[in-house]
Formats: sequence, structure tokens, C-alpha cells
Amino acid sequence: MATIPPLKYTSSGSIPTIVDGLRATFHSQKTKPIEFRLGQLRKLYWSLKDNEDALIAACQHDIGKGTFEAHVMEIDWCTNDILFVCKNLEKWAKDEKAPDIPLSIAALTPKIRKDPLGCVLVIGAYNFPVQLAVGPLIGAIAAGNTAVLKPSENAPSVAAVVQRIIESALDSTCYGVIQGGVPETTALLDQKWDKIFYTGGAVVGTIIAKKAAETLTPVTLELGGRNPAIVTKNANARLAARRLLWGKITNAGQVCLSQNYTLVDKEILPAFVAEMRLAMTEFFPNGVKASEDYGRIINARQWTRLKNLLDGSNGEILMGGEMDEGERFFAPTLIQVHDFHDSLIMEESFGPLMPIFAVDDLDHAIRIAGEVHETPLGLYPFGTKKETDRILRELRSGGASVNDAFFHGSIPTLAFGGVGDSGQGTYRGRASFDCFSHRRSITTTPGWVEKLIAIRYPPYKGKLAKIRKMNELKPNFDREGKVKFSLVTYLLTLGTRGVMGGLTRIAVIILGMYHASNSQT
Repeated sequence: MATIPPLKYTSSGSIPTIVDGLRATFHSQKTKPIEFRLGQLRKLYWSLKDNEDALIAACQHDIGKGTFEAHVMEIDWCTNDILFVCKNLEKWAKDEKAPDIPLSIAALTPKIRKDPLGCVLVIGAYNFPVQLAVGPLIGAIAAGNTAVLKPSENAPSVAAVVQRIIESALDSTCYGVIQGGVPETTALLDQKWDKIFYTGGAVVGTIIAKKAAETLTPVTLELGGRNPAIVTKNANARLAARRLLWGKITNAGQVCLSQNYTLVDKEILPAFVAEMRLAMTEFFPNGVKASEDYGRIINARQWTRLKNLLDGSNGEILMGGEMDEGERFFAPTLIQVHDFHDSLIMEESFGPLMPIFAVDDLDHAIRIAGEVHETPLGLYPFGTKKETDRILRELRSGGASVNDAFFHGSIPTLAFGGVGDSGQGTYRGRASFDCFSHRRSITTTPGWVEKLIAIRYPPYKGKLAKIRKMNELKPNFDREGKVKFSLVTYLLTLGTRGVMGGLTRIAVIILGMYHASNSQT
């Protein structure tokens, strides 16, 4: 049977010493070699595999997460991410040749080097307590940083197992785990970091951003939002219902990306509700409470918050509504509201509540979604391509899944992040490496170009005309903003956007002519 160690909070007084030690390690250059980073990631992989049973038991204990979700959305997500990063890290870390460099300065070989940021802080969340803690840490290690991981204290069993995984696998002079609540997190934020990565709610995210601003520390904030789903009259009611229900039963709705409310065209509303009820019986033939695939609310405080949110609504429950405070069980609940200012729409539920609101048409839906939240984390339009393209064009969001519920957020190699007040910065896959790296521009000026660059030295008398002749670009448009037609440019580019495109077309034409002539002979 898997053993779960007890969670022990870190002494706040020891935190400055721990952070100072990690910063000293970074300055020793220990974490910079690619082989060192790869070695640490490989050890982390095996430590995760060795502790699979404990992680599954911990996820079940903390949040009622079933084995399927624990594997697919927590453990396997992290191990697969490690393997993907290990496969690509050397390629990502190589210096890049700088693009768009004029020939006149090509001798300086401008390049982009990917430097680690330094000593970074990762603060995890309780809803995906493994993925949202270990996932960003993988990026921090890959980029060559030292790091402190602060797991969520609201998932204490997972936090304890994650600490064991980290401390048994990784170099303790490079990576540390700090456990605790508000006092310990406050002590962490009092330290100087080279980046803070936080996943959680906007209230705490604002506190972290303000604290980071005191020392001009960059932050990545993965927050949430009142994410809209829009179901037009031309949508497939069955697919929309099944997919949106999946978005709210996953992790018992405790997903920052799931739809907060659904705007349904009044013509398709009856069919949508019927399909939602049918899908519920298909997904949980023996009832949702008895299913091992449906989780629980993280703690009594959050359960009570959801109940109060539902009780405060003027909406009508169409499906679900069952609750059990002792088990922290909260059934997926479909509620029709008749005022889009209802609390279920205007507040982020972060739970299995599914308010729906009937709209007259697509114009009506777009207008409401924009008023409820201008920059949500996710957007989920269902309808024809013309309709969904319009929704994507007129509404903003951190990401979007067309004709689905947060599918874009379930792709481990696709950059993920918010916009506006739903977050800033992206990570996952290559983006995780970039998140914890600094793109450092470097030039090297050889001695033999001294005569060529001597024009930059004073006195400048008589030099301005020469340097402007060398450097000044000429517009290809007139004062009305219209592009001028140039026969020479057209011949060089053959209608493409650049000379290289024109040369490519010429090569294709020549190859085609050569192939045609050979075919005739």
C-alpha cells in the first residue's frame, strides 16, 4: 500500500537561508550545462514513476480524483512533458542566428542566446496539485535555473508526496521545496527572485504582482476567468452538450479553463437541455455520486462557497443539485438563469455549476460575453465555421477551443496562458523553456571591421549623408498609405513578400520545366 508522508510546514525563519543557498548555487554556474539539466530531469522522471501509487492515493485523499484523471491529467502529463523536453532541450538551448540582419552588419554575427533567469519561485495550485506544481518546475530546470517549489497547502497529501519526489531525486543545492500557508508564502515573497510563477486566483495573483513590482521581478500569472461558451442555433446540440458537460465533470468542475456559463440560442435551447440530461445518464449510468470517475470539492470552505453561490441565484435548476457536505460531494448542476447579471454568471464558480442563458441571436451572445468579462481565460464557440470565426474575431480570450470544451488546454505541447486580467505569460512544452529563459542578444565585433565602422566616431562633420545613404530605408507606400507598384520589385519577388520567396518560386518553375522536358523525351 502506498505511503503518504505527513506534511510538515517549513520554518519561515529558514526561508532566507534556503533562498540564499540556491542563489549562490546559480552563481556557481552549476545548473547551466545542458547535461546537468538533462540529468536532473531524467531523475525527476523516475522519481515520479516510483511514486505513482502514492500520488494516486494522495490525489484521491485530497480532491477525490479518480485513477483515470490522476494518471492522465497529473502523473502522465508530467512524465510525458519531461520526455518531450529531454528530447528537444539541446535544440532549444542552441544559440539562434538573429533574423532580419542587414548585410552591412552581418560580419558582427548577431545571435540570440537563451540564458537562465536565475533563482525562480514556482507556486502551485490545489486543483491539479501535481501538474501545476511539477509542470512549471520542469521548465525552470530545463532552462538552467535554480528553483523553489511551493505546493498548495490545500492539497496536503499531494504536497507531501511531491516534496518526497523532489528531494529524493534532485540536487538539494539547486532545488528546494517550501511547505506552508499564508505566513510561509509571505516570507517567500519577501525574498528577491528572478521570476515568480503563480497559478491560482486573481485576488492572490494581484497580491503577488504588487509584491513582485517592488523589486521589478517578472511574473507569470496563470489565473482564471468567467469563460463563456456560446452555442448558436446551427450548432450540433448533442456534441455541444456532451463536450461542455465533460468540461464541468472533469475534476468536479475545479478547472480554471472550464466554461463559467453558456449562452444558448433560444431556438436550440430545448434540444441542448435534453442532450445534456441524456449525456449525464450516459456518463454516469449508476449515478454521479457512486461513480469512481467523479471527484470531490477540495475542502469544506469551497463546498460552502459553491452552495452559497447556487442558493444566491435566481435561476431554475434543470438537472442535478444533489449535495453531500460530509463527502464534499457536489453534483454537476444545470441551471437556467433569466438575467445575465445573475451571480452564477458574473462570478467565477470554479466548480460543477453550469448556468445557461437563452439569447436571441449571435449578436446578443457576443454582446453579453463581452460585457461579462472582456478577457477571459477561455472561449468556447459552437456553430458553423462562419459563426465561430466571427466569435473568435470579436471576442478576446487567453485561448479558445472551437466546438469543444477547453481542448486547447489539454495539449501538453501547446502554449497556454491568459490575457489581460486572466493572466500573463505562457508555458507548456517549448513555451515552458522560453518562460524561464532570457533571450540575450549578442554581437561580436572583429578587429578587421574597424575601418568599416569608423564612420560612427566623431567628429561627425560630413558623415551624416554617408551613413543615411547606407542605413535609411525607403517606404514602398505613398502618403495615403497605398502601396506603390514597382515592376522591378515584382520581378524580383514574383508576387511573394520577399526576394527569397521569389527565388523559391523561380526554383520551383525551373524544376517543373526540367521535369516536363524529361517527361517528353
